[in-house]
Amino acid sequence: MRIKICGITKSAQGNEIIKLGATALGFICVERSPRYITPLQIKAIIDDLPSLVDTIGVFANAKASEIIETVKITGITGVQLHGAESPQFCQQLKKQLPQEIELIKAFRVKTPESLTETTTYTEYVDTLLLDAYHPQMLGGTGQTLNWLDLQQFQPSLPWMLAGGLNPQNVTEALSQLKPDGIDLSSGIERSPGDKDLSKVTQLFQTLTN
Repeated sequence: MRIKICGITKSAQGNEIIKLGATALGFICVERSPRYITPLQIKAIIDDLPSLVDTIGVFANAKASEIIETVKITGITGVQLHGAESPQFCQQLKKQLPQEIELIKAFRVKTPESLTETTTYTEYVDTLLLDAYHPQMLGGTGQTLNWLDLQQFQPSLPWMLAGGLNPQNVTEALSQLKPDGIDLSSGIERSPGDKDLSKVTQLFQTLTN
């Protein structure tokens, strides 16, 4: 199972999180986010990583040109779209990105019915991600999804579960759902962008027990 730790801002923390067992790191490319770091900062962290892992840039309603430029500067291996990007935007962006770049579309699930929206994207992206809905925040809210609402979710693509996951509740979530990966941010932090390595250690201990 993929384990993505999102909102990385510090090189030393990124290194330790990879050593603990994460398979992907996420970097926030949305300037209004408290976890935002610049493309050059992302590149410096990636260049310093101890091993090859997936490195995902998270964007929200950015221009395709901005995303492509960030991919070139940083060397990220994937792009996550966390805004209101249309299927058409995803289709065009996918054509413009290098073939090896993974395209992830995130959905903030407000009701079970909103899951039907995901089907219109499956031709144009590689991976789906389900996050909790918040009226003001795009992610890192600490709010969980209603996992029962997701039990019938069986998309044709790999999918990741996000939304308020932490070392205390991840076992319960995975007992109810079978995602291809999980994505954590606020549930393992001291403050936005500052990961609590003791919580990250606890997470991996929980997952391996």
